[in-house]
Amino acid sequence: MFENFISEKIEGDGATLFVRRAGPRNAPSIVLLHGYPQTSAMWHGVAPILAQSYQVICPDLRGYGQSDKPASDSLHKPYSKRVMANDIVAIMRRLGHERFLVGAHDRGARVAHRMGLDHPNCVKAMTLLDIAPTREMYANTNTEFAIRYWHWFFLTLPSPFPEKIIGADPKMFWMQKCINQSKEKIPFSSKALTEYLNAFADPDMIHASCEDYRAAASIDIEHDNEDFGKKLEMPILTLWAKKGVIETCFNGMSLWRNRAKKVEGKALNTSHYMAEEIPVEIAELMSNFFSRN
Repeated sequence: MFENFISEKIEGDGATLFVRRAGPRNAPSIVLLHGYPQTSAMWHGVAPILAQSYQVICPDLRGYGQSDKPASDSLHKPYSKRVMANDIVAIMRRLGHERFLVGAHDRGARVAHRMGLDHPNCVKAMTLLDIAPTREMYANTNTEFAIRYWHWFFLTLPSPFPEKIIGADPKMFWMQKCINQSKEKIPFSSKALTEYLNAFADPDMIHASCEDYRAAASIDIEHDNEDFGKKLEMPILTLWAKKGVIETCFNGMSLWRNRAKKVEGKALNTSHYMAEEIPVEIAELMSNFFSRN
């Protein structure tokens, strides 16, 4: 995976992140942010295509993969999307990118949402894969959503309850959670899956990823409420899975129009892990959108 990409560690804003990057030196820059419980390896099909025309930067978020996993606190602040977004802005600046494009999936797209609010001058445009805004998803929870996204509620339980259960068999938990969202199919390449499972075997990643969800249900919503009425200024492309919960439980376009000034999007015939199921289509949709913005 990631042939001809540089792999290195870059200091963020309180955490050092593992980064994969490639692309023409003078090309526009795009940062790709992964979701739970994955790593930057999820972009292995998309990133090489984009790297033909863009400088592509694929970090492991703090708490995930080969990146640092800082100690948390009672408010879960070190895993707030604000702090995680600050890491991304910091590594991009260290690489010389003051303004850049963003492609993001799942938890990474929630980091991107906060980054767009806190650092509007840094983000030129964003493509967000298979999410609606966190606050609204929690506020509009129904039985179907709670059953299909059971991990959203389980992972927020106080430490060490989820950590102990997951730690008893990390591979089983990872596979059950992800196969549930991929409609009983395995869309992951063997190399990517090996990286995911090896990373998730680390108790520190299990704990950090739980903290990510605890922050989402608490301090992240507080930050969203403080910004009530504030909309993202940059253009947004939202793509969601026809076989996923955004399609069946929410009106994603309506929710994003409440949170962003310029939104376009559509459902794709895929499951949650669209970047790995249809990487060529995702790369083309991103590239076409970014070329217009």
